[in-house]
Amino acid sequence: MDKKQKVYDKLNELNIIYEIINHEAVNTIEDIEKLGIFDKYEIPKNLFLRDDKGTEHFLVVLRKDKKADLRNLRAQIGSRHLSFASEQRLNKYLGLEKGSVSPMGIINDVQAQVKVIIDKDLRGKDNLGVHPNDNTSTIIISFDDLIRVIENNGNKIIYADI
Repeated sequence: MDKKQKVYDKLNELNIIYEIINHEAVNTIEDIEKLGIFDKYEIPKNLFLRDDKGTEHFLVVLRKDKKADLRNLRAQIGSRHLSFASEQRLNKYLGLEKGSVSPMGIINDVQAQVKVIIDKDLRGKDNLGVHPNDNTSTIIISFDDLIRVIENNGNKIIYADI
């Protein structure tokens, strides 16, 4: 099944209202900003991390204008040393490729092993833009609906001050 269609099917199953914006492939927040079509939306940055033993994996969703201080984040969540996970791990756990990291990848985590860390400053936003697991589109949904998708999949959510 098409990666995007799998996301759309999940959103439809949960009766979530969303808007689709198709665009050229984008790999970074900077690429998205160059398009100039997302000024009225909150496009979060997404990072895929692992602990130093490779036993815990984290998807971090934060405001695009912030930088993740991994030492501070580690202290907040009570984790071991954190670092960026490999593209192989990204594919294994979220079914995603570099440049397409998205909270929607959680629907590919059938065993709900990845913990989702969310920047507290994103709470309440009604216009979040995330990839539908493909970087040639962006879907606009509310923060509450994003949380519904993650909770529906069974992944643990941790709110952090990033």
